[in-house]
Amino acid sequence: MADLPSRARVVIIGGGVIGCSVAYHLTKQGWQDVVLLERKQLTSGTTWHAAGLIAQLRATQNMTKLAKYSQELYGTLEEETGVATGFKRCGSITVALTEERREEIYRQAAMARAFGVDVEEISPDEVKAKYEHLNINGVVGGVYLPKDGQGDPANIALALAKGARQRGAVIKERVKATGVVRDGRRITAVNWEDETGQGTIECDHVVNCAGMWGREVGQMLGVNVPLQACEHFYIVTEAIEGLQQLPVLRVPDECAYYKEDAGKMLLGAFEPNAKPWGPIPQDFEFDQLPEDFDHFEPILEQAVERLPMLAEAGIHTFFNGPESFTPDDAYHLGLAPEMDNVWVAAGFNSIGIQSAGGAGMALAQWMDAGEKPFDLGDVDISRMQPFMGNKTFLMERSKETLGLLYADHFPFRQKDTARGVRRTPFHHHLKEQGAVFGELSGWERANWFARDGQTAEYAYSWKRQNFFDNVAEEHMAVRENVGMYDMSSFGKIRVEGPDAEAFMNYVGGGDYSVPNGKIVYTQFLNSRGGIEADVTVTRLTETAYLVVTPAATRLADQTWMERNRGDFNVVITDVTAGEGVLAIMGPNSRKLLQAVSPNDFTNATNPFGTAQEIEIGMGVARAHRVTYVGELGWEIYVSADQAGHVFETLFDAGQSMDLKLCGMHMMDTCRIEKGFRHFGHDITCEDHVMEAGLGFAVKKDKPDFIGREAVLDKQEQGLNMRMVQFKLTDPEPLLYHNEPILRDGELVGYLSSGAYGHALGGAMGLGYVPCKGEKPADLLASTFEIDVMGTRVKAEASLKPMYDPKSERVKV
Repeated sequence: MADLPSRARVVIIGGGVIGCSVAYHLTKQGWQDVVLLERKQLTSGTTWHAAGLIAQLRATQNMTKLAKYSQELYGTLEEETGVATGFKRCGSITVALTEERREEIYRQAAMARAFGVDVEEISPDEVKAKYEHLNINGVVGGVYLPKDGQGDPANIALALAKGARQRGAVIKERVKATGVVRDGRRITAVNWEDETGQGTIECDHVVNCAGMWGREVGQMLGVNVPLQACEHFYIVTEAIEGLQQLPVLRVPDECAYYKEDAGKMLLGAFEPNAKPWGPIPQDFEFDQLPEDFDHFEPILEQAVERLPMLAEAGIHTFFNGPESFTPDDAYHLGLAPEMDNVWVAAGFNSIGIQSAGGAGMALAQWMDAGEKPFDLGDVDISRMQPFMGNKTFLMERSKETLGLLYADHFPFRQKDTARGVRRTPFHHHLKEQGAVFGELSGWERANWFARDGQTAEYAYSWKRQNFFDNVAEEHMAVRENVGMYDMSSFGKIRVEGPDAEAFMNYVGGGDYSVPNGKIVYTQFLNSRGGIEADVTVTRLTETAYLVVTPAATRLADQTWMERNRGDFNVVITDVTAGEGVLAIMGPNSRKLLQAVSPNDFTNATNPFGTAQEIEIGMGVARAHRVTYVGELGWEIYVSADQAGHVFETLFDAGQSMDLKLCGMHMMDTCRIEKGFRHFGHDITCEDHVMEAGLGFAVKKDKPDFIGREAVLDKQEQGLNMRMVQFKLTDPEPLLYHNEPILRDGELVGYLSSGAYGHALGGAMGLGYVPCKGEKPADLLASTFEIDVMGTRVKAEASLKPMYDPKSERVKV
């Protein structure tokens, strides 16, 4: 029988580099009784054959923070544990073969500086000087990161395991987790077996680090972990005489990466059309998949041209091994929404080695404190929708996601595979009118509308894309006349019961003791005053509220409410699919509604921030007078069965008024002119509600709500940061997000979001600027610039909305 305890504080399932890192970091947090179970041998799934590239720069600041932490940790592990990790800071070079790719990597370089990463833009000749073997024909630029590196994946995992053991963790190989004992939303014990017998470990927590088995282990634990194993190819050459240590080289336009290793060259690929693999054999251990040279050959042919020495080198190894990929190319981390003590760290999309240290650290801190140490929204498992665990969906999507690692990361790029799963009641009406759809959380959303004769699809670029003028027309229609767009994908959560008012006043920062029909814009806060959710709440009856959330965070927001429900007598229900929502926005929105409804839409009857039941055409609906675009307008909620009729009624009546159908891109360009925050970019769980400029939405005199003390403390101590709105003085450059902010010539932060302000005539952004001890006037007296691809562009700055600062247009 395995020498295993009968009880543990945590059971970790899976002994790859991720599971070992979680065990290591939990013991560093001081956790005792940490048990890791590995069904075969440590590293025997994916870790052992990983390429071992260790890069620092990721798409957001916190993901970069985690990657930087990984490489710093790996640099010290050998000294701590005595296990050689093979970690070397050899640097990395990424080269561009197109002008579009050059803009991408140069924008990334500017972002890297904002995130504190050493980076250097280099010319083709400078690329050649740092990588003499490279054929630079077609190379138009490059980026060099001197502190990037490479390491030995298996030994990194074994070093982490040894470090965990040294602090008391029990790590057992050839012990399989076979089942669990469940009590409601908690796992109370894990069943195991080995070659000699079986047993049970009672536990407080379970962590799913099962890698490509993560989906199946998730099902055993009662949680959804969408991931799919794909075939991943690389070759290793014979030894090349005289070959010295080289930087890691990435040529994403040819889908290839190169690594020198012990005098040999490794060439790997992230091809555009990947090969999903499965089901995984039960006895899989240090196994390879069948060779498929035909699939790899196009990559190799380009590589021989790019690195001519490969033509003379024999192939020592042609390797094909499985890697797990998720639907959106971001890994899964955190507390699973379905259970209250099941955690996930899986699906690392071929960047597991560079991510393992940071992911293990972040999860351990989260588990120890009971709340996220910083914003992890990019990878939080609660972003995954239930349908995404569907095998057919995963198989289709994974064909694309592997290749997206090296695809051009254009703004607004949409997934091509596994589309059409979730459609709003207005989908076919919008499609008939030229809608071009994007996808978010599975929802097909009209992002913009093509004109007659215009191809109704994206043509991606870092410059003005083919929909730029379309969105400008939609934008100005909402500013000057009337537009209509579909908001049905936004989450709708019904909270009802005898304690509904008391519960809402506890879980949210606003005042919900309001009359029926009143709408409250509010935030759900954590204990630090950070923003866990940004919602509007409508009181429907004495015992019922409707909470409206962003589409991407509906599950996370509902889970937050469930976990804070305590003894409140309420029922919390997702009703998103039950109602369609049409936003009618613009100076003539009241005129349009009065044309189709006998109800009164004047300020006397239906002031801003109230909802009323209305007749519309031959149907009934609920009209919410709110706006996310900064204009007079209403959101019309209609039951799904009447949605088609209501759309046709409004659309037909609007023809005489030149009603414009609009998309989500318009909503974003309008909201940024108005300075409205976007959850997940401008406001997150680590952004204090007061520093976000949203203190007005928090009713500080309420006796008890989550985050109250942190709000009062910040009010007393003063702000360290302020959210500032920027507008470039040059109308030509475009902003997206993460562009560095310079104040009086010094780097002070980065934009949390960016878009073009068509009514104001320039690109706009929002971002936090340090202001400790400063008055607002002193802050705004500074000179601000935004770094756009290495060029500093002057920017106007404001703490108030640059568009309609007094909100006079909203309340007419």
